[in-house]
Amino acid sequence: MKSRRLRARRSKDPAELNITAFMNLMVVLVPFLLITAVFSRLAVLELNLPAPGEGGEDDDQPALALEVTVRDDRLELGDRNRGSLAVITREDDDRAALLELSERLQDLKAQHPDTLAATLLLEPDIQYDLLVQVMDTVRVVEHAGNGELEQLELFPDISIGDAPILASAEGTGR
Repeated sequence: MKSRRLRARRSKDPAELNITAFMNLMVVLVPFLLITAVFSRLAVLELNLPAPGEGGEDDDQPALALEVTVRDDRLELGDRNRGSLAVITREDDDRAALLELSERLQDLKAQHPDTLAATLLLEPDIQYDLLVQVMDTVRVVEHAGNGELEQLELFPDISIGDAPILASAEGTGR
């Protein structure tokens, strides 16, 4: 008998849906998700600009702007302000070229100890493995001291770009 009364009472009262809490959640959640969403990121280039009033040049000689150009047949070591410093021929095994590049970079670091930046310029068909090897060579050098191998910093701030097209390569593409 008691159960019949409960059933009758339940069927008489229409059920109300309370969505206030859900709406409050949506009012907060939707703007938060829209603000934090990343719609598209095309390209990010980090530039280190000189501080105001900093000329970047000494009285006698301009600062080193190191560029390492990786070409199909050679590595070119240069200074953006002074031009080419060395051309290193690449063989089938790039170890000899990388060792010579490391020696030249160590000499440059001895002459310019405060310089940390270097730019790698690559031709389009350079393999990724070679890029990583050249970056490691430019960044650090392994030095055996006290019976242990230690890594000495050369030019750790590396930027990457496209190598300029050679004049002879332009003529063959036409």
